[in-house]
Amino acid sequence: MSADGLPRGPAYLQTLSTWLARTRLEDLPPEIVERGRWIMADCIGAVVAGLRVPEMQAFTTKHLEGGAPGPASVLGIGLRTEPIKAALVNGMAGTWLEQDEGNLHAGGGHPGIQLATATLAAAQQRDSSFGDMLLAFILGYEASSRVSRASKLKLVFHPHATSGPIGAAVAVAKLDHVDAAEMMATLNVGATLGIATSRNAILEGVTVRNAYAGLSNYMGLFSRQMVQCGFTGEFDGVASAHGKGGFSDVIDRDHVVERLGEFWVIARSYFKIHSSGRYAHSGIDLAEQAVRDAPGGKIDPESIERIDFSTYFHAKMLDRQDIDTSFGARFSIPFGVATMIYHGGPDLENFEDAAVANPVIQSLARRVFVTENPEYTKVSLGMQKTDMKITFRDGRTYEAHADYIRGEPQNPHPPEALRRKFIRLTRDTWGEAHAAAVHYAIMGAAPATPFRAFAEANRL
Repeated sequence: MSADGLPRGPAYLQTLSTWLARTRLEDLPPEIVERGRWIMADCIGAVVAGLRVPEMQAFTTKHLEGGAPGPASVLGIGLRTEPIKAALVNGMAGTWLEQDEGNLHAGGGHPGIQLATATLAAAQQRDSSFGDMLLAFILGYEASSRVSRASKLKLVFHPHATSGPIGAAVAVAKLDHVDAAEMMATLNVGATLGIATSRNAILEGVTVRNAYAGLSNYMGLFSRQMVQCGFTGEFDGVASAHGKGGFSDVIDRDHVVERLGEFWVIARSYFKIHSSGRYAHSGIDLAEQAVRDAPGGKIDPESIERIDFSTYFHAKMLDRQDIDTSFGARFSIPFGVATMIYHGGPDLENFEDAAVANPVIQSLARRVFVTENPEYTKVSLGMQKTDMKITFRDGRTYEAHADYIRGEPQNPHPPEALRRKFIRLTRDTWGEAHAAAVHYAIMGAAPATPFRAFAEANRL
């Protein structure tokens, strides 16, 4: 410790680690605590649904084979294992169906799912209170998001598991009630244990990408174990990994700690209804609006000559028309729009193998075209401007415009829609009544509730 009682290190990390170590649940605004509950519920729903995918079922069996039981849940399926294994498996499942929360104002990506499963596993192992679990999750979210938004992630990297291990490591350290010095050590170790993720994985539609969020959670627990055993990090490991030619070439250290405890990045998060990559929603939302506006709420795909979108750069990247896998379908505006029009509304089945094999959907996807509007790209950090024009074979046209994707804070989904989403994702595992009860429990649990008992009572 330095003479003034702060941990030794760069000033911005002194400020951040001290704030993280000293902040209590009662210091958080009620609306931020509420936001944390909604995001944690969203992550749990995405994990439970993702664990039903055949690849995840096979991986879970293989990964846990021969291992001893432990205190941490593989969510929803009645298995208990070591926390680090549960964090990995649950984290991988949580991104499979593209239903997890995200945050365009945190440098992109999905901060919640990158630390949620480590937080849950550690809270079960330690038998933390529900309130301590929630506090750790919110502070970990803020730590990783602030680093991510203060740096400029290189486009070659997928944002998962880059800054995510920081958040997971911070959350686990918070559950251990560490002081500021140990929190700084955790920050510096966790920051340099991100992985070299590939953004191209989503463009090719390959599922190795789903390992990234699992590894983020794994590395958070791994980082904490290292610090507990005396391992040390760099003097400024955060800047080394995120501002000196690693994941980013620059980092604004002041921006990391700007208005700590006043401005909350977590409050800017979004929630999904469509089971696809976030930027694809820019087109799918407008297609859904067109269906709602059509007579009888239906549009015959064969009646469409072409559909044109003018949008920002990151959405333009998802312009692939030739889709041959379910996962690749989730990162294509042409396919997402075509399957929305064919099915008439959002559902998980829109992106399943049967939809990919459907010749009507495939044909319409080849008639959907996406171009970049440079003016829209300039403002895309704060707005997601998109134009759509449907040209019908009989000469009619339909045009629509959106400034914000649905689910953003400026264009939110109603709470009831998010509750229904949770039930839809988990009812095949728990049944509808228990799924509704679990969501109610997450949103209403008293902070003093022992988390291990909470998990057992709700069959997490």
